[in-house]
Amino acid sequence: MKIAIVTGMGGGIGKACAVALAKKGYKIVGMGRSENPDCAEFKEYGMIYVRGDIASAEDRARLIKTAVSEGELAVLVNVAGIAPKVRRDLLEMTEESYDTVMGINTKGTLFLTQAAANQMVKQKKGGRIVNISSCSAYTSSTSRGEYCISKAGVSMITRLFADRLASEGITVNEVCPGIIATGMTEGVKKKYDALIEDGLVPLGRWGKPEDVAAAVSMLCDETLSYTTGTSIIVDGGMHIRSL
Repeated sequence: MKIAIVTGMGGGIGKACAVALAKKGYKIVGMGRSENPDCAEFKEYGMIYVRGDIASAEDRARLIKTAVSEGELAVLVNVAGIAPKVRRDLLEMTEESYDTVMGINTKGTLFLTQAAANQMVKQKKGGRIVNISSCSAYTSSTSRGEYCISKAGVSMITRLFADRLASEGITVNEVCPGIIATGMTEGVKKKYDALIEDGLVPLGRWGKPEDVAAAVSMLCDETLSYTTGTSIIVDGGMHIRSL
């Protein structure tokens, strides 16, 4: 049985990725910080949900152990991430907020990737690792600097592991979502509604978690097996510079 670990599985993008990979035949072992989600798809596909926080070394180890007990670890999708609890101007950003955001988004992603990579190397059967970064990795947002920095870090994590693991037959790529309708963006819906209406997104709509999951799914099968260390931008064209 081929196992896919998906973090942040209790949220929009994580849930969508888990369902997409389950439909491809992977056994899903997921982690989230919330209570066990009551999701029909999770039950339908027999997904295993481990409650925990990837910022915790103990929880990361428990997640890997659970996955390996079910079969061969073939895929890791790092979705788990948080935004600052309070948006503050860069000149007012606190160390506490920085440490919290970096602890999950960057440190947690780094060391869970390390643990999964070591397991994949041990198995000697290759593997796929996909990190969910963000348009914020390359777009300045001075009211949430810690988030931008954390996601820029995820981009470098992707390239470092892609370089290190290529000889092991393990590909490592990232997906950079733009404005996606999830719990994280609910609080700024009016702001982004107006920006989209004004033309910020050429395709003229919010992104859906399923848009991100489609890219993740493609990176986890043989479609892009000769691709590693790259970013797929899923932002409706927001990154395009035009006059």
